[in-house]
Amino acid sequence: MQEITNTKGVVPAAPVEGVAADLERLVGPANVRPDEPMKVHTSFRVGGPADYMVFPQSEEQVEAVLRFCRARGIPVFVIGRGSNLLVRDGGLRGVVVKLAGNLAQWEIQGRHVRAQAGIALRRLALHAAEAGLTGLEFASGIPGSLGGAVVMNAGAYGGEMKDVLVSVTVLDQNLERREMSPDELQLSYRHSILQDEKMLVLSARLRLARGEPGAIMRQIGDLWQRRASKQPLEYPSAGSVFKRPPGRYVGPMIQELGLQGVRIGGAEVSRKHAGFIVNRGGATARDVLNLIDFVRARVRDHFGVELEPEIRIAGEP
Repeated sequence: MQEITNTKGVVPAAPVEGVAADLERLVGPANVRPDEPMKVHTSFRVGGPADYMVFPQSEEQVEAVLRFCRARGIPVFVIGRGSNLLVRDGGLRGVVVKLAGNLAQWEIQGRHVRAQAGIALRRLALHAAEAGLTGLEFASGIPGSLGGAVVMNAGAYGGEMKDVLVSVTVLDQNLERREMSPDELQLSYRHSILQDEKMLVLSARLRLARGEPGAIMRQIGDLWQRRASKQPLEYPSAGSVFKRPPGRYVGPMIQELGLQGVRIGGAEVSRKHAGFIVNRGGATARDVLNLIDFVRARVRDHFGVELEPEIRIAGEP
């Protein structure tokens, strides 16, 4: 998930009139949806409506939409696959730009892979494996898109995006294209400067190593089995809810407190992995947020540890 704020002051409480026709001229009528429910576009399957959702078909259309919204003073929120996002029940005001599915082109040049921000990480890892390139296996089980993975320096099973990134093409705060190196991105645990500076990832270039396709695919299969055996993939969720605090592991702390299976409404602390909150059916964003607050309070009181959410929370109550 990526976010760009283009306005200052109070966010409008209602859709801006006359926006739909202008957006349709920029991306085509089929690619603009007013009052689009965000629960359809997040892995948690909760969240109120977006005033407008647009589906750009090219990087040029993304830039055009952002420039239009800035000129009109309309808030913009950019998402990929919505796998690390919780949208509150009041939804999102302004325009939501969805990159996943459309901005998903990729190409392999020797040991380098260049791909657009909307491509699914699993798909990109499989393309690399088929080409005999190793190093992206860790990302094969991460359900997000490349852009969101870069923004949060996503990682799993000992690997992180910073291990393979060569450069990233972004739209900066002035909506100008800019090439950034890993050093400029200031990548750290689940963080990059892109979160602070509100820049938008358009594409990324990765450097991998040569390997044997069959062995790489077997490694991907093994990681998928490990993920399926330990994580509650049978229920909607946004993955691990909390960042790992220094010197601690979140799951064992929550498990020690006996909180697995605790429910608020349709939201439940997973019985399979204590670090997950799942939607057992009919959950609202408020249910999830209340359960997050409950778990954080119990961990704080018992262990003196302040858990920080790893998922991004957006929208209005």
